[in-house]
Amino acid sequence: MADKISGQGLKVLYVSGEESERQIKMRGERLGLKAENLFLLPETNLERIMDEIERAAPAAVIVDSIQTVFSSRIESAPGSVSQVREVAGQFLLLAKNRELPVFLIGHVTKEGAIAGPKALEHIVDTVLYFEGERHYNHRIVRAVKNRFGAANEVGVFEMTGAGLVPVANPSGMFLKERPEGAAGSVVTACMEGTRPVLVEVQALVSGSKYGTGRRMAQGFDANRMALLIAMLEKRVGFHLIGDDVFLNVAGGLEIDEPAADLGVVAAIASSFKGLPIDAQTAVFGEVGLTGEVRGAMQAQARAREAQTLGFKKIVMPASNTAGLERLLGLRVVGVRSVEEALDELF
Repeated sequence: MADKISGQGLKVLYVSGEESERQIKMRGERLGLKAENLFLLPETNLERIMDEIERAAPAAVIVDSIQTVFSSRIESAPGSVSQVREVAGQFLLLAKNRELPVFLIGHVTKEGAIAGPKALEHIVDTVLYFEGERHYNHRIVRAVKNRFGAANEVGVFEMTGAGLVPVANPSGMFLKERPEGAAGSVVTACMEGTRPVLVEVQALVSGSKYGTGRRMAQGFDANRMALLIAMLEKRVGFHLIGDDVFLNVAGGLEIDEPAADLGVVAAIASSFKGLPIDAQTAVFGEVGLTGEVRGAMQAQARAREAQTLGFKKIVMPASNTAGLERLLGLRVVGVRSVEEALDELF
């Protein structure tokens, strides 16, 4: 990113408190960076860093990482609450007074939260999380807080030998290994920020040797899945109490929005019945405990994404179908209940 900024003729100062300039230079050479206006400063003392910024007058500053920088005016160790708060506060004053963009790279805990005081998140204008499963090539940059635009925006990148490459079509990446004609597989349309993404939801329903079945979900809230299974038993008449139900969102993506409910219900029903859902059909919609299908936000964006990827039919809440009749090559089916949706799918 620093190389991209410096390529526009702007001077970038990269303050490194963790890696030496030799290590960063080796990485830069491996990635083939020109970096004519990128300057490295291996320094952890805040006062010296400020002096260097005063002298070099860069257009952007990157601090890697905030936990290693310390102020000599405070006696506590680097990374302590008082040090991180003081250092971040000084960079805040620098950024506001000079209108100088400052990127603070911070450590994260095992749970995935920013390490150190919560004050760090309150001080900054934007919080970006860099997420990635170690078993997958893709990485997601997610804006959790953003004073300059919408929060929950995402960028999807692929890790290659030449560094991070943006993925123009995340839906295609998540669907490329989808099996044809397999029961228990359905494509659902999710929103990641303002970006629609189509993902495959897989379910496996199998008889249990014990009296009560197990419930396991990966990439989806297990408690939410248990509610949907109970709804299927009560409203549709599926006897799932003695069956194991396993759910997986393919590609390592985490889905946490209610509009994925109908996709989960359809996948479980498909596996339970042993009937595959048409591969050219996508579904989305929130499901209530009475079996009704409720509307979801940004339905048009979801439907257009399905149309772009060549899907022939989309099953969605009836309250969202207004204005979608003009989508060429895509049959839009509005449903009001889970029973209607399952009749349409099977």
